Order: sequence, then structure tokens, then C-alpha cells
Amino acid sequence: MAMTAPSTAGTPTPMTLSARWVQLILGIAGMVAIANLQYGWTLFVNPIDAKFHWGKAAIQVAFTLFVLAETWLVPFEGYLVDRFGPRLLVALGGVLVGVAWWINAGASSLIMLYTGGVVGGVGAGIVYGTSVGNALKWFPDHRGLAAGLTAAAFGAGSALTIVPIASMISQRGYETAFVSFGIGQGIVVILAALLMRAPRAGDVPEVGQPSVEQSSREFTPLEMLKAPPFWLLYVMMTMLAMGGLMATAQLGPIAGDYKVAKVPVSLFGLTMAALPFALSLDRILNGLTRPFFGWVSDHIGRENTMFIAFGLEGLGILLLITFAHVPVLFVVFSGLVFFAWGEIYSLFPATCGDLFGRKFATTNYGLLYTAKGTASLLVPLGNVVKGATGSWMPIFILAIAFDWIGAILALFVLKPLRKRWVSGQARAAAPAVAPTPVPSRR
Repeated sequence: MAMTAPSTAGTPTPMTLSARWVQLILGIAGMVAIANLQYGWTLFVNPIDAKFHWGKAAIQVAFTLFVLAETWLVPFEGYLVDRFGPRLLVALGGVLVGVAWWINAGASSLIMLYTGGVVGGVGAGIVYGTSVGNALKWFPDHRGLAAGLTAAAFGAGSALTIVPIASMISQRGYETAFVSFGIGQGIVVILAALLMRAPRAGDVPEVGQPSVEQSSREFTPLEMLKAPPFWLLYVMMTMLAMGGLMATAQLGPIAGDYKVAKVPVSLFGLTMAALPFALSLDRILNGLTRPFFGWVSDHIGRENTMFIAFGLEGLGILLLITFAHVPVLFVVFSGLVFFAWGEIYSLFPATCGDLFGRKFATTNYGLLYTAKGTASLLVPLGNVVKGATGSWMPIFILAIAFDWIGAILALFVLKPLRKRWVSGQARAAAPAVAPTPVPSRR
């Protein structure tokens, strides 16, 4: 296995250092453009069902296929990006997301609708994986913040177009909305792709944050798959994603069961029904948490930040189930849960880049990102448990357990493992010192 030491061929200039912020903004623009493939889909379900009467469950299969394609193909797409650069692949992703919504607009059968979901998932996966991977490569000294800003754009980007999409659907039909916004978001991605590139020698500083230990070796994806820290990260990310998804995916039914969904709540000078207020606040906080905790992790360390965030999420879920019957507390504590959950999409990619290097960062994080897909396949277990027990309590207890176990693993297993891992790579990379010859006696 080849050993690669950090490059010292060139020192970053002010121009190259500013160029990396341009690259970060390009990745963020691409993420904002594709956000509606996931977060805007719900607006189309009822209109499609009203026209074709396929049933909402059958229509939602298209969304499931989108998520699976968007998640599980990222490692392969990341490999192509690491090998050929981001420009061509992201441009292809832009074409695919535009074509996907064009297919959806003309879909007259479930097969066509499912095809649109798969095509859109492939395109979104290319843009998502490349944008996060590029952020990790360009910002070895601020990986948490860069990954957090990029990941936040995927959630927060939908806030810019949810109202226009809903308005266009009601005034001109869902088909027009699919075509118009599909073309628009495709063009934005393609334009961003034309300026994207991977960093060259001397483009970025080699020294990271002193509080974040980083490996000096560039691991290939196959080498990473043989490394124990990767599988620890994979298990942790699956647990945290599954726990958070199980708790948050049931927010609507929980509000209904506790009879608070339509009760007016006044906070921050606004008055709304508890459920839509909670959903709006949750989306905002789920976006803010990613750069916030990413920035914190750059300064106090990834594992310390994980311990705080995961512990806070478990506490938030505990408070939510305890006070869900109080409308204002239902809104506040659901917001706390989302704030402490979304950071997994900044902390885990940053940690992956720290441990396994930046050369193959897109592919390597793509492999770790499949943990989200694994978690999404396990989330329906929550409904099975609810049906079997008739209570939300087992789901909440499981989510809390996952959070607090994750916090313990981060601080007491991952943190010492990282120290041994990084120091071991440093020793392996150190040049061998030849023994001093002993003069012969004759």
C-alpha cells in the first residue's frame, strides 16, 4: 500500500486561498439548486394523485427510489469525480436532475414516475457527493465548517423555492412546475459545474486545526474499507441517522396523538398552529446546526463536539416525549431535536477526511454516506414497533439510546482510536534512520 506524505510543492497565495472560497460557493449553489428534488417532492404528491388516482403510497415509491439512488450510488460517482475531476460529472448531474423533472412532468404511468425518481436520485447524488467532497479537499484546515455550510445548503435551499413551487402548482399545474423548476435547477448546476475543479499543489494549506488530528496518508477507498475506524464511523452514523429519522419522521402523527397539531402557538412574535410552526422551525435549525457544529468541531475537536451534540439530541428527545402535550414545548423541544441531529452531515464527512486524507475524499465519504441509506431502510421498523405496542415510547427510547451510545462511543472509543491511528500513520511515514556503523576492531 502506497504511502503519500502531504505535498509541500508550493505555498498558497492570497489568490489561491480566495479561489477555494469560490469553489465552496459553487458547491453550495449546486446544493441549493437540487434541494427541491427531496424537500419539494411532497408538494407534488397530492396533485399527481388527484389526476391519476394511483394512491399516495404508490406515488411515494418514486421518492424512496430517489433516496436509494441518491445515496447508494455516491461511492461510484465519487470514484469518477476523484479520477476525472468534478466539472464533467457535476454538469452531467445537472442534466440528469433537469431530465428527471421533465420525465415527472410527462409521466402517465407509475413506471415513468419511478424512472424520474431514479434519474433524479443519480443526478442529486453526483452533485451532493461532489460538493461535500470538494469542500473537504479545499478546506483541510476548516473541514467541519466547509462541510457544514455545504450540507446546510441542501436543506435550507428548498426554503427559497417552496412557496414559488406551491404557487405555480396551484395556478398553472404541477406539470408546469416540474418543467420550469427542473430546467432552472439544471441550468444552475451546469453553470456551477463549469467553474468547479479539484485543488492543485499549493492551492490549500497543509496544516489543519491544532485541535483536530489528521492523518498524513492518503487512503484509497479499498484501504479505507479495511480500516477499523471506518467501520466504527459507519456504525455510529447509521445509529445516529436512524435514531434521528425515527424520532423526527413521526412528528406529524405524534402531534396528532397528543392533540397539539392545530393548537396556536406564539413564539418570536409569530403565531402559528403547533405542527406547521414546529416543522418550519425544525427546517431552519436543521440547516443552522450543520455549519455551527462543524465550526465548533474545528476548534474543540470532532469527538468532543459529537459527545455534546449527540447527548443534546438524546436530551431533546427525552424532553419532547415528556412535554409533547404542551403545544409551545412541543415546538421548542422538537426544534432542539432537529438542531442536535443535523450536524451528523458535517461532523462525519469532516472526520472521514481527517482520518483518510483528501485525495480520495469524495469516494471515501461516499462510502460512509451510504450509512444514511442503511438507516433509511431501517426506519420503517419504527412503524412496526408502534403497531405492535400501540405506543410511541419504545421508538423514543430506542432513539435516545442510539444518541447516548453514540456520544459515549465518540468520546471513549473514537477519540482514543483516532489518536492511535494518526500517530501510527505518522510513525509509518517517518523515514527510517540507518544504524550508525560500529568500527571494526582488528
